[in-house]
Amino acid sequence: MADKAHILLFHVEQGKAMQMESICSKLKIRISQVKPSLYSQKLGYLARISGFHKENIAYTGSDFPSEMMVFSGMDSNMLDHFLDEYKKASISPIGLKAVITPHNIFWSAEDLYKELIKEQQLYRSL
Repeated sequence: MADKAHILLFHVEQGKAMQMESICSKLKIRISQVKPSLYSQKLGYLARISGFHKENIAYTGSDFPSEMMVFSGMDSNMLDHFLDEYKKASISPIGLKAVITPHNIFWSAEDLYKELIKEQQLYRSL
C-alpha cells in the first residue's frame, strides 16, 4: 500500500521530534512533522503514497491540542522495533497513534484526529 516506511508527526514538541528522528534514521524510516496548514490533506498524500496529490483545501482551524503519530508502510515487525527503540530512548508517550489502512487512507489528518479523540473518550468512559 505505501511506498516506504514513514511516520507522520502532528503537534509534536521539537525536542521529542528530534529524538524520534534519530531513531528513524537508524531504522531507515522516513519521518515528517506535518504543519497545521496541511491538516485538511488526505493521509495518503501526507505519507507520500503514490496516486495521492495535494488538494486545494486550506486548513483554517487551530493546531491539534494533543500530539498524534501516524504510521505508514510499516509491517508489524518494523512497527514493534520502532516502538521498542522509542521506549528504550525514554521518550514521553504520544497518546494518539494510528496506522494508515485502506479504510482511513482517504481521510484527512483532521478527520483521523477527531476519530482518535472520540475513541479515546469512549475507552475512558468504559
